Amino acid sequence: MSTLLHVCCAPCLVFPALEFERHGIDFTGYFHNPNIHPYREFKKRLQAVQELALQRRYKMLYDKDYGLIGFLQAVVFKESKRCRFCYRSRLEKTALLALSGDFDSFSSTLLYSKYQNHEEIVFQAKQVESNLTIPFHYRDFRSGWQQGIDESIAANLYRQSYCGCIYSEQERYDNRLKKRLKKDRISDV
Repeated sequence: MSTLLHVCCAPCLVFPALEFERHGIDFTGYFHNPNIHPYREFKKRLQAVQELALQRRYKMLYDKDYGLIGFLQAVVFKESKRCRFCYRSRLEKTALLALSGDFDSFSSTLLYSKYQNHEEIVFQAKQVESNLTIPFHYRDFRSGWQQGIDESIAANLYRQSYCGCIYSEQERYDNRLKKRLKKDRISDV
């Protein structure tokens, strides 16, 4: 069995790759993330995946095109549905490449993150599977969350602090601001 595994970032690849190896599943990673903002963040994540793949001899394919304009055009004024579009578009591109590359199935490291909407990812993957008639290889990788973190730190991999899109970057700062304001209110009492 050969699976094309969508890779969002190096830290999220660590545990899924170990799981695939542990179960004897041949996989090729595919870095495709047109949602990432800004460009230097895109480059950092790409370089970290390349480093990990080199260290561990993972087979990889890379989409090095910075596709931010297309991503933004698809989600502007539909920001509440941006994650759905983001999951779907990356899974669909992975599945199409899997079909053309003679893979048996497709999957994603998005299934590793405790911060992603797991049910929505699975739903979108099943839709892609149905439309393109290529099997979605489902694995819930969240059980390896801490192991993936520990190993990515030990490997000195770049670890990002937000999902990737400009909206998630803003949410990161909004949350920091909310925490600071709450702390300031408490200290004023």
